[in-house]
Amino acid sequence: MPSRPKRKHAAASTGLLARDVVEVKAGVFKDTCLQLLDEVRQREVVVTKHGKAVARLVPPDERVSSSFGFMRGTVLSHGDIVSPDFEPWGELG
Repeated sequence: MPSRPKRKHAAASTGLLARDVVEVKAGVFKDTCLQLLDEVRQREVVVTKHGKAVARLVPPDERVSSSFGFMRGTVLSHGDIVSPDFEPWGELG
């Protein structure tokens, strides 16, 4: 029978958004993965192997915008940059 996950309370950096954190051994995570995925909106899950954290399961950040077009308006155009420009060289010979 798998052991129950340990529960810890994490202190958020601001102290305002403290979330419940559950520490789960990798074997227990494997057995209860779908259940933990259902609960991830309420608490963070830290998966450990041999007592060391190897993964952290957190809910997705729904405020993330698309990566397409985020740099729109930041590129400057300076004309043709591929064709050679012989004028600055003048007469060489």
